[in-house]
Amino acid sequence: MTAGATVLFATTATAQPNAGGGAAAPRPATPVQDNELVETWNERVSAGAPVGSAPEFDGWSLGLAMPLARSEHAVAELDGKIWVLGGYPPGRLPSNLVQIYDPAASRWSLGPRLPQPIHHMMVAAVGGKLYVIGGEIDGASTGRPEIFVAHVWVHDPAAGGWVQRAPMPTPRSGGGKAVIDGKIYVAGGRPPGGHAFEVYDPATDTWEKLPDMPTQRNHLAMVALDGKVVVAGGRTGPGAMAERVDVVEIYDPATRRWTRGASLPAPRGGITGAVHGGCMFVFGGEGEWGHVLGLTPTAYSYNPRADRWSRLPDLPIAVHGLKGSAVIGGRIFLPGGAITLGGNTGTNAMQVYRPTMRCE
Repeated sequence: MTAGATVLFATTATAQPNAGGGAAAPRPATPVQDNELVETWNERVSAGAPVGSAPEFDGWSLGLAMPLARSEHAVAELDGKIWVLGGYPPGRLPSNLVQIYDPAASRWSLGPRLPQPIHHMMVAAVGGKLYVIGGEIDGASTGRPEIFVAHVWVHDPAAGGWVQRAPMPTPRSGGGKAVIDGKIYVAGGRPPGGHAFEVYDPATDTWEKLPDMPTQRNHLAMVALDGKVVVAGGRTGPGAMAERVDVVEIYDPATRRWTRGASLPAPRGGITGAVHGGCMFVFGGEGEWGHVLGLTPTAYSYNPRADRWSRLPDLPIAVHGLKGSAVIGGRIFLPGGAITLGGNTGTNAMQVYRPTMRCE
């Protein structure tokens, strides 16, 4: 199998705990039911060719596809591995599954299940631990109203499982997160949390409310860059048809003030961000009516020293609905996302970008 050769729209499986508290190794094809969601984890498609072995065009390539298709999930890097948490497959039934990709072995495995099926949450890695913040339970295709939550759960790989921590002051989903000096900043989210801006200190398990983000929005791109929080784009309403913005706002923890940065080249919502080489990157988005699927494949880089955006080569597959990214070994990994307007078309494709520019 070559990297990226198997791109599926799959329904897939939960891990079963073993005696040691971790995830038991699944059989070659393991069907499991979790609430309404029935999926199948197929071990035969969990390993593939090494990272960097696939053909590359304009810096883009396809990595090993996830065994389980996902959109509106969270993505983070922890200890050199890519974690894909929650979200939902096509059909939009929320999942509590965790998929982990090890680039060194080029293999996917199941991680510790989340405490509940959840989507649109924010995830950050701090001090070798993973924090799942906020999000949305029910809603989507469950037939039940969505519930915005303020929950915070931490996973310590040395201990296993998930431990609940102090909740966020503002329940919300679809916001952004950034880590500076070991603290997790969370901004925006679905209304009425679109202006909310708060910081969590894992060392003391406490939250602090900060000055509101000037432009309320959700489904935005947010990163830590040069010791500051940069928030780009987003949409102003709760649904896919909501107005999108090109606004870039920058928060300086030293002055506790927001300032404006250069606007995105175009309004974008349903986007995700990354940082590499001192540059910010923004990928994809939805609500592009000129695209046959209602999406945009555009990619941009932001140089904070010049306060300037540049257009990059388009994504191979236009996507939206990723909450985060993973940067490992000079490459930006974007696993999953929806490939049409709305969240009902999650893919298992993993797009990989190798940037050449630097902003340092």
